[in-house]
Amino acid sequence: VQLQASGGGLVQPGGSLRLSCAAPGSIFDLNDMGWYRQAPGKQRELVAGITSGGRTNYADAVKGRFTISRDNRKNTVYLQMNSLKPEDTAVYYCNVLPPVRNYWGKGTQVTVSS
Repeated sequence: VQLQASGGGLVQPGGSLRLSCAAPGSIFDLNDMGWYRQAPGKQRELVAGITSGGRTNYADAVKGRFTISRDNRKNTVYLQMNSLKPEDTAVYYCNVLPPVRNYWGKGTQVTVSS
């Protein structure tokens, strides 16, 4: 099973995007979930995480700008990204936390540029 992220696109600096990722209930229900990103030439990094109970944590680079949430009825995790910066440009992925190799999908491209 690959977890597919969606909702990326091209946005100007200061803009917003909302990413979504639906997962099978067998994966979603019992797992903490995370949003990750990989910028060109850099390693993939954890951007935000949310426990099955709803507690959240964020990378310092996105604190105050990004919000992770989950809808347990829809088995979906979201990443609301506000005040986007060019350095947020990356491919964004969702996975469980900690990540499982087989769950990596293709990700969704987020490009922040004027």
